[in-house]
Amino acid sequence: MEYRNQLIAQRVAKLEKLREMGVEPYPYRYDPTHSVAEILADVDAFLEKPVRIAGRLVAIRDMGKAAFAHVQDSAGRIQIYVRRDTVGEAVYDAWKQLDIGDIVGLSGPIMRTRTGEVTVQVFELTVLAKSIRPLPVVKEREVDGKRETYDDITDNIELRYRHRSIDLTVNPATREVFRKRATILRTVRRVLDERGFVEVETPTLQPLYGGANARPFKTHHNALDVDLFLRISPELYLKRLVVGGLDRVYDLSKNFRNEGIDRTHNPEFTMLEVYQAYADYTDMMELTETLYAEAAKAVVGTTKIVYQGRDIDLTPPWERLTMIDAIARYADIDIRALDDSSLGKLVSERDPDFEVGTATRGTLINELFEQCVEEKLVGPVFITEHPLETTPLCKQSRTIPGHIERFEPYIAGWEIGNAYSELN
Repeated sequence: MEYRNQLIAQRVAKLEKLREMGVEPYPYRYDPTHSVAEILADVDAFLEKPVRIAGRLVAIRDMGKAAFAHVQDSAGRIQIYVRRDTVGEAVYDAWKQLDIGDIVGLSGPIMRTRTGEVTVQVFELTVLAKSIRPLPVVKEREVDGKRETYDDITDNIELRYRHRSIDLTVNPATREVFRKRATILRTVRRVLDERGFVEVETPTLQPLYGGANARPFKTHHNALDVDLFLRISPELYLKRLVVGGLDRVYDLSKNFRNEGIDRTHNPEFTMLEVYQAYADYTDMMELTETLYAEAAKAVVGTTKIVYQGRDIDLTPPWERLTMIDAIARYADIDIRALDDSSLGKLVSERDPDFEVGTATRGTLINELFEQCVEEKLVGPVFITEHPLETTPLCKQSRTIPGHIERFEPYIAGWEIGNAYSELN
């Protein structure tokens, strides 16, 4: 901590030095003409031509009267070359007050060094923001005879999630996740809009919560003196819109559930909910697989992906598998051949705490599925024809008595959705 405080004191001193030199360390604006990604995408077109970029200093190699450094903007990283005889003594003195983490604007022609690295030869340099707190420094270490780079936070998940700005600055992969997420959301909206769906915003504050079995967050409206709840689902409002004549509607927004947290559940999460008149669950299956396939193509250019070492093909159509058939395939259990007592015994053997005595046959089937099958579903696969007891407001199956026209899609052992033919 003492060393960190010394670094901060040194940076504050450099900040004051810049001001004494007449340099404004936090100017109002700067106008870059290009991004790093644009330059690197077509280097030959930019060679010997001037560019104007802005970004954060992430590495500095000082050589006395000249220096090489790397600047990182939101789209990439590029080397720069600053020479005192080129920028002038006053500007170079200001350059000497800069540290890793500071933000600069610079302009000059693109060149290649003797090693072939693309470099901006700096003719003009502008200090845009002097950083007071130091960033984690990227270091090198030897692992199994190979050199690899690392820093102080990449392996510290707790720190990364509590300090997202640092994580984004240090880890390009984190920034890429944000971009991919934005691409997915744009693609979802595009696919739905092309099919005639209307995006709507349902109330976040609701006098009565519903549409899901979850505990809500509660708040109080002072002006009206009433208690309100953050929505746990937009379902009821979307259904009213369908009743009112909007045949195809969707809501892609935040929902809030005052419950536990784990790697697949968060109290605040983004959810897509879609309703279509004159359609049943087969239409929703086709829409679901299309959304995932189109999103994959938009993000990685193909429907074939690798997740956690497993090959997954999102190309439609996905497999359709009833819950009973899934239990038979993955657990080698023939539900049809079991009476309720035998079914209850199987569930109890796997989970002694499950209250078998009060459970219905459908509840036992669903529990056995969750115990034995879910994590094995690499998929993508639609699990259909759930037991009647699991879902209210759902039409009964036209093929299996005692079951309903509901499906859950699974990928890599995760349930990624839920839909059914609505009971009306």
